[in-house]
Amino acid sequence: MIYGYCRVSTKHQRITRQVTNILELYPDAIIIKEFYTGTTQNRPKWDKLIKQLETGDTIVFDSVSRMSRNAEEGFKDYKMLYEMGINLVFINEPLINTAIFDSTKSNLLEISVETGNAAIDDYFTGNITLINNLLMALAEEQIKSAFLQSEKEVTDLHTRISQGMRESKKNGKSIGLTKGTTLVTRKSLQCKEIIKKHATEFGGTLSDKEVMTLCKVSRNSYYKYKRELKAQIL
Repeated sequence: MIYGYCRVSTKHQRITRQVTNILELYPDAIIIKEFYTGTTQNRPKWDKLIKQLETGDTIVFDSVSRMSRNAEEGFKDYKMLYEMGINLVFINEPLINTAIFDSTKSNLLEISVETGNAAIDDYFTGNITLINNLLMALAEEQIKSAFLQSEKEVTDLHTRISQGMRESKKNGKSIGLTKGTTLVTRKSLQCKEIIKKHATEFGGTLSDKEVMTLCKVSRNSYYKYKRELKAQIL
């Protein structure tokens, strides 16, 4: 089975891009969508996925940051899944795909030295083992570096946002929307058009409940949009 694992920190972030990128390369992938806050590592869908995996299955990620933003946990999961025989694919970081890790292992030196002198044989065998261990260590280090870089980027982003907010406050600038400001979104505009066309208060023939169903928004949002439309008329 091929699974595409997509994750965002909040339900307000778009997950569509991750899904699109995965399906472009793996159209038959079963998409797993995870929504959780960055302050916790609780990922129920990820935990459920791991329990149902079988040897030979593949998990595709848009990037390494979607697997884990914590480097230590990410590398731990990577090794665990690799040892389970699970293929891991990272679209934006292909050099740490498990297929690359496998190729490193398959390219290890397999040289049998038999000179007839035990001391010389042991010397060469020991050096070959050291070289192979070094190659594997370098491969693992590359994987660790990818997770560390991902964690650093997230930390740096949060730091820049916090610094920007502190500077704005320091300079007397308000953070967020000014009181009384209306946030305009595509969803709100679409819903308002539906309200103006179908709601009885605007000359339509449908009840609030029916229009609310057409808009596919919550009750609070629906009546908020109605109030804003009435305010525009007044």
